[in-house]
Amino acid sequence: MTHIRHATESDASRIAEIIVTNYRVNFYPFFKNDAFYFGELNVLDTAKEYSAGSTALKNTFVYDDGIIKGIIRISGNEVEKLYVEPLFQNQGIGAKLLRYAVNNFAVNELWVLEYNKQGMDFYHRNGFSLTGEKIIEDEFVPLLKMKRE
Repeated sequence: MTHIRHATESDASRIAEIIVTNYRVNFYPFFKNDAFYFGELNVLDTAKEYSAGSTALKNTFVYDDGIIKGIIRISGNEVEKLYVEPLFQNQGIGAKLLRYAVNNFAVNELWVLEYNKQGMDFYHRNGFSLTGEKIIEDEFVPLLKMKRE
């Protein structure tokens, strides 16, 4: 039985909460940018990205077993975002979301923060490998490309 479904506008605040929490927990320790992580980045503004008819909402799926515990956003054959509520991590939810994207949308690539060893290890366990490609996003965020063979 799958608990994965297409996101709806009523999921926007929960999706935003998961994204903001993960950004703060996983990325703040590397960048230590208080103004961004505790000012610009907030649930209300992030939720607005998931309004009815938005591309973000159309491309997002949630893991919902009565509580939305994780999200995946897909663009073409690429994972744009994959986050699981920290309290529900290490329960296979992220792997199920990723497998869903691979099986239903032929997803085979993504970009991962160079400092995110936990994320790279997760993707590697799920069939993705580093390609050697690297970009710098927003002038200071190093991302590494991973592909599924």
